[in-house]
Amino acid sequence: MGSATTQALAATTAAVGETGGLTLDVSGELFVAARALADSSQLSGALTDKAASPQARDAVVSGVFGSTLSPQAVSLLRTAVAQRWSSVDDFVDAVEELAIRVAAVADTGDVENELFGVLHTVAANPDLELALGSRLGDNASKGALVERLLDGRASAATRLIASAIVQRPRERRVRQLLDRAIRIVSSQRGRVVATVRAAAPLSDQQRVRLTETLSSRYGTVVSLNLLVDPAVVGGLRIEIGDDVIDATVASRLSDLRQRLAG
Repeated sequence: MGSATTQALAATTAAVGETGGLTLDVSGELFVAARALADSSQLSGALTDKAASPQARDAVVSGVFGSTLSPQAVSLLRTAVAQRWSSVDDFVDAVEELAIRVAAVADTGDVENELFGVLHTVAANPDLELALGSRLGDNASKGALVERLLDGRASAATRLIASAIVQRPRERRVRQLLDRAIRIVSSQRGRVVATVRAAAPLSDQQRVRLTETLSSRYGTVVSLNLLVDPAVVGGLRIEIGDDVIDATVASRLSDLRQRLAG
């Protein structure tokens, strides 16, 4: 990510906090806008044209989206096009990020854990991951498949986010898209995500204790993404951002074998 995009994302993220009346309908509109931008290089190029004035780019937003989207969605798009982006792809990703952040504001439920559940379901079902991630097939049908799978099992925000991101796969695996969405939701709510690998599920008491310990260590609320992986044998492997805490039996055995071999 270039420095221009980093600064631009700070501005668009701040705009979400400053915009009132954010609903899931607004989020859905922004997802539609992101897909429209991804499908039209001419439109996305016009909205990121560094040679064009901010006023000219703003006029394009008004002309294309002004009569079809809500005032809140249009306002957030105007903030986005007023920024300088390192690439067109970064801009389109940012509009999708706006949609996810708006959903996180509109629905205060446990969206992160529900998305974790979707991620784990996809990871455990190769055929499902292939169906959702394949370049073949209609993207709208992929979104409809996710909607059917989550109907009655997840909140409206989770269904919206999960069904929307699979309709714009880019060159990323579905699990990567879901992981990104989880981190955006957590960021919007002032949290960080810890991916925890253990040989067996943690008890509720263990989850609470680990959450409290990590939150105290990092000075912010931590959300746990627990992955059951028998290969770790025992102990835990915790990943938070660039930090890795590897206290697994498998890691210790590997270290011991290396010392014995040396």
